[in-house]
Amino acid sequence: MRKRIALLAVAAAVGAVLVHTGGTAVAHGSMVWPGSRTYLCYEDGRAGGGGGDLQPTNPACAAAVAQGGKQPLWDWFGNLISNAAGRHREIIPDGNLCGPTTKYSAYNLTRADWPVTQVQANSTVTLRYNAWAPHPGTWEQYVTKDGFDPTTPLKWSDLEPAPFDKVTNPPLANGEYAWQARLPNKSGRHIIYSLWQRSDSPEAFYSCSDVVFGGGTGTPDTSAPSTPGTPVASGITGTTVQLDWPAATDNVGVTGYRVYSGSQVVATSATNSVTVSGLTADTQYSFTVVATDSAGNASPASSGVTVRTATGGGGTGSCTVAYTRPSTWNGGFTANVTVSNSGTSAISAWQLVWAFPSGQQLSQAWSSTVTVASGQATAKGVSYNADIPAGGSVTFGFNATTTSTPPADPTSFTLNGSACAIR
Repeated sequence: MRKRIALLAVAAAVGAVLVHTGGTAVAHGSMVWPGSRTYLCYEDGRAGGGGGDLQPTNPACAAAVAQGGKQPLWDWFGNLISNAAGRHREIIPDGNLCGPTTKYSAYNLTRADWPVTQVQANSTVTLRYNAWAPHPGTWEQYVTKDGFDPTTPLKWSDLEPAPFDKVTNPPLANGEYAWQARLPNKSGRHIIYSLWQRSDSPEAFYSCSDVVFGGGTGTPDTSAPSTPGTPVASGITGTTVQLDWPAATDNVGVTGYRVYSGSQVVATSATNSVTVSGLTADTQYSFTVVATDSAGNASPASSGVTVRTATGGGGTGSCTVAYTRPSTWNGGFTANVTVSNSGTSAISAWQLVWAFPSGQQLSQAWSSTVTVASGQATAKGVSYNADIPAGGSVTFGFNATTTSTPPADPTSFTLNGSACAIR
């Protein structure tokens, strides 16, 4: 009886926490271009932690963590006051604009080494604001006055009296609000201060984005990068997956990529490769990639890749691959591949991925469509063998040229994102 009462008490406590969390996490978001302090420090922490824990290397971010811990970075999208109701200047004292509550107060530190975004004065850019949970409302962006000293506390009087941009209910896509705005005529180091006041609640969100204005009255960059190529998944474990994709191009230059699972950004990268971490074992995910440039322009999303993480024990899932080379000659070979489904349900629209070294070049394939990109080969079923029934198998083959003799056999395969056994 005592054990039952204890369990009921724990259940009641958990239920109370869940109700509370659901009530406060309904409209989170923050500026992602130009990036807010919490967002850029979160990304800096992800890079420093190697995809695991957050370990910021930027000095200001590290100082903020030393003062306020890491939770504000895990919750980089939650810098809010729940009952603001438009009373921003009344309830937020000077010096607390960047972190108006105790949880985020470390982001008021008066430092000149916060991560910065390079912007062009007088240019038309795409402002991007994460929609962790979308809601209607109005955004206002202010900029600091000429001569502002970033090593002094930010006061309301340091901001220009009128916002340089104001928008109500901007377009929402790919988990972000995005809209065009013209930046002010500034030079050097400044802070862009963003307010989001919900119209369906008194809740309001705040962020400071550290920027450096350059350029002048040059021609605005309004051209978005091209669409990145379809990502290819490899190195799949129960909690991580490696994604590689053909790079996008831009009239000025691609500055980074955002990886989405559904409408949420799950990883960012300065190159066309990234390891997505924090995934759940034996779970299916679909990933797409968006390229961005220095003006905040974003490309269309790439085609998606569907991945199923490995089982909790990191095993090989329910597939087996037999890879043979019945014919090898000087400068080339033929490979036959049999993929077997040892699971209890059919595998639909199968895709098999394996390493394809730079010294090999695909010549032809049969009983499948094989493509090669970024050192990875992807085979897909054709009309008559697109699905693998439970307990069944499919076989396909290909010819390739090679500069190595004899060529090395692949050491791993993934089928629709799950690692396969090799026999």
